[in-house]
Amino acid sequence: MTTIELQQTLPEVFAGRDGIVSDVWHRQTVFQKGKKYLVEAASGTGKSSLCSYIYGYRRDYQGIISFDGENIRKFSVARWVDLRKRSLGMLFQELRLFDELTAWENVQLKNRLTGFRSRKRVKEWFEELGIADKWDQKTGRMSFGQQQRVAFVRTLCQPLDFILLDEPVSHLDDGNARVMARILTEEAAEQGAGIIVTSIGKHLPLDYDRVMKL
Repeated sequence: MTTIELQQTLPEVFAGRDGIVSDVWHRQTVFQKGKKYLVEAASGTGKSSLCSYIYGYRRDYQGIISFDGENIRKFSVARWVDLRKRSLGMLFQELRLFDELTAWENVQLKNRLTGFRSRKRVKEWFEELGIADKWDQKTGRMSFGQQQRVAFVRTLCQPLDFILLDEPVSHLDDGNARVMARILTEEAAEQGAGIIVTSIGKHLPLDYDRVMKL
């Protein structure tokens, strides 16, 4: 997959609103593989909705979203499963970790589906992100910032054409945000992946190709 295109896309809940000013909604917007995008938004303007629409998790929007020119509304469940395994990754704002599982077990759930990462590589990332001591700790007993880092590592356990990150550093200090940015940049460069980051304030420190206002 090389392009994600939005054509006059708008959350249904916004239908009928006058004066929507956005670089994304109700416009023709193209995200290209290999590029880095920051989508800045105020709370309540549809930031998480945008990610969920692209990821195929929600369909309550008007307009068209297409991957390489193909309308995603036509995709079968099997097609979505394959895309989320082999092409499209997402770090949800609410993370979606299993509280009763350890940090490693949460990452392993994804990696078992893809077989993409070695245990050694995952351990290296845990060390770089300052959570090596949380390897065998249940995520329900970890801080939100620690959980963000676990969820980030889990997101990287697959091949990527595009990766969506919804407020990925909301609970991280600047040092860990820089480490996350470096790891993400290296991985995206290696795979030629596109990066789409959303933010309502603090954002992942990357060299963005384009900054959009939602």
